[in-house]
Amino acid sequence: SIDGFVPASRHQARHSTYAKALSASSDSPYALLFDCDGVIIETEELHRLAYNAAFKEFKLVIKDEPVEWSVAYYDVLQNTVGGGKNKMFFHFRNTTSAFPTSEDGTPAPVTPEDEQDLVDRLQARKTNLYKDLIAEKAKPRPGVLELMDQALADDNIRVGVCSASTKEAVTKVLDVTLGEDRRTKLDVCILGDDVSKLKPDPLIYVTAAEKLEIDPSRCVVIEDSIVGLKAAKGAGMRCIITYTASTENEDFYALGCDAKVPELGSTGVSLDMIFGPMKADGVDAAILSDVRD
Repeated sequence: SIDGFVPASRHQARHSTYAKALSASSDSPYALLFDCDGVIIETEELHRLAYNAAFKEFKLVIKDEPVEWSVAYYDVLQNTVGGGKNKMFFHFRNTTSAFPTSEDGTPAPVTPEDEQDLVDRLQARKTNLYKDLIAEKAKPRPGVLELMDQALADDNIRVGVCSASTKEAVTKVLDVTLGEDRRTKLDVCILGDDVSKLKPDPLIYVTAAEKLEIDPSRCVVIEDSIVGLKAAKGAGMRCIITYTASTENEDFYALGCDAKVPELGSTGVSLDMIFGPMKADGVDAAILSDVRD
């Protein structure tokens, strides 16, 4: 379920299989963990539009200029800062060095508590605007559902989603793109609300491995950004990058990426192409050798 575990009957059935498998190291379970935004669905532009709509509704200005995030600037934010609230704090504290006033005369917040309150209210409104956009425009990236279905059908693979976005936002995305049946079959779902530190900190993936009771070296993460890659590698996991137009020029291999592809579907990535080498040659074996960039 969305709070981290499948319904009792399914989880118990899968867990009994895993418990038996643990007795033989060669058959020990693996995990396939998906980021959400940019991996399951290309949502970054929808996030940007929702933030800008929230800023506009609040009539925010800094030095007489409306608060608005460009495509280029949002690309920087998504590859630098994990989590929506953290992005806003970064913008106001680092980029502009000022919190906004409002055109209706509301002054800029002056205390940390007032700053937090403004960011909290902005995030809440942005989430609702984002959910509306998702309902209108969301569709999964090519190959994602096929790979997830292969993993869900394999008793030796646990499957999860690990996203820095809020539970409210991710639930909507997963319902629209995965459907309720797939979503309820996930073995773990760790979201931004569930951890005290967001990507690039590895805590979200460390937490997933702990809940699954699987060694991080047997976990493979599908990510799309440097922030996510750093989190996965920091947790000691393998990481495949499915880059987007906004991240295609990043040097992922220099940061430890195990393989990068433009899309899972266009390159025909299958479960066996990922875990076959790891099962045959060990957890450090090269993966996707025939299709990676």
